[in-house]
Amino acid sequence: MCGVIGVLGTSQASLRVLQGLQLLQHRGQDAAGILTHDEAGFHFIRNLGLVENVFPKDSPEVLSGEMAIGHVRYSTVAKAKDSKTALSELPNVQPFFMNFPYGIGLAHNGNLTNFNRLSADLRSKARRHPLTRSDSEAILNLFAESLADQTRDEPLAFRHLCEAVAAVHRQAVGSYSVVVMIAGYGLIAFRDPHGFRPLVVARRKEKDGKHSTLFASESTVAQFLDYSEIQDVRPGELVAATLEGEVFRAIPKVTLGRGDAVQTPENRPCMFEWVYFASPQTEWEGVPVYNARIHLGRNLARQIKNEIAAGRMQPDVVVPVPETARIASIALSEELGLPYREVLIKNRYISRTFILDTQDKREKAVQLKLSPVESEIRGKRVLLVDDSIVRGTTSKKLIALVRACGAKEVYFVSTAPAIRHPCLYGIDFPSNEELVAHDRSVAQIEDALGADRVVYQTTDDLVSALQPIPGSGKPEVKPCLACLNREYPTVTAVERPTPNPEVTL
Repeated sequence: MCGVIGVLGTSQASLRVLQGLQLLQHRGQDAAGILTHDEAGFHFIRNLGLVENVFPKDSPEVLSGEMAIGHVRYSTVAKAKDSKTALSELPNVQPFFMNFPYGIGLAHNGNLTNFNRLSADLRSKARRHPLTRSDSEAILNLFAESLADQTRDEPLAFRHLCEAVAAVHRQAVGSYSVVVMIAGYGLIAFRDPHGFRPLVVARRKEKDGKHSTLFASESTVAQFLDYSEIQDVRPGELVAATLEGEVFRAIPKVTLGRGDAVQTPENRPCMFEWVYFASPQTEWEGVPVYNARIHLGRNLARQIKNEIAAGRMQPDVVVPVPETARIASIALSEELGLPYREVLIKNRYISRTFILDTQDKREKAVQLKLSPVESEIRGKRVLLVDDSIVRGTTSKKLIALVRACGAKEVYFVSTAPAIRHPCLYGIDFPSNEELVAHDRSVAQIEDALGADRVVYQTTDDLVSALQPIPGSGKPEVKPCLACLNREYPTVTAVERPTPNPEVTL
């Protein structure tokens, strides 16, 4: 999971991108970068680490120009195995850029499932040697090669961009929300035909009367930077903003090489964005993240009431696992009529454990991340609430921690259903073996975690929580649920998905 942003049409472009990256820091903590362009050429700062550590105070002055793109990275395809090889990750830090044609920079959020095949084709067919292990570079090469072919004998126009994006859609399989900078033209943004990852476009009237354009992974960035007319970039759509202030939008027609067959965009947004990744202030597909989490808590309460009625649990207190589960936990406690207590105190200087890059780091971080208030736990039957249970690392440690404080019983409930299958589209659980729920019954999961009872959200209740506010005019959301039911939108048949399976549309 990553975060992307682009700003065009203001001398404060790099400053706004920097501020936007700070707001998107939760989407990636491995590395960060900003790329700008002016009459002198490209300017960039990229490095490993958090935004506040990567960019010096004078970055906005160094990164001059009226267009800028930025990226915060959480690696899925290209990842260092340990700290000794961390320096080898520097070439994989985005944004990427190349000098032909025009000068193009790119920032990408997502994951290509056919990256290995694309990389091999770039070497053998296009005679291009990839400089990184990143699937983002593959997208950049596909786009640039097509754009060069389209504009050999004529100036760059929007229709050429449509053809170049169509070429990406034809060849790239997986998830991609992309922001691209083109020297002398402006910024463009596009999403994969399934719309797995979020991307918004917004406009702002500047003091000189002209309008600037913003692209970002989350709507909260646009709101903070005082942009309005905030809209989702649609699945498969291309949005282009020119240096002259014009904005063009289209969904390129993509033929699939089967006669007249045309690729039809099918919106399948990732449910994990609402459950875990996105900021509570963000709205996506007409669904406010905060509102979705409230409904997740309320829906889960129905199951807990059934458990209580059946005598399988008798909780005394509702305790959230910080941070993401708080909103749902409040709603859950209200529905159950039980006290809500934040008795797991978070050390705010520890990274989010789910997106740390090795299991060893996750286990050590859990021990440092949360400190219990023993006096509020001792002798009570504790209902622990988390947004999800993926590997079970955090869950198992927390259950043991709460028991050690003298809890009479510990129940663990998840606002998401059981994660039983790998994600191919950018969430970092790419293999069955990592998942505590894979090939296990609930009773076996309880044994594995050491819980007295484990309760998951049902799939129907999850989907019902991820629907637009009534009266908004937004269509029904049909999220990608492949990690729950193994129905991968881009895969026709695959026995055992891997991080980069060779699959085709």
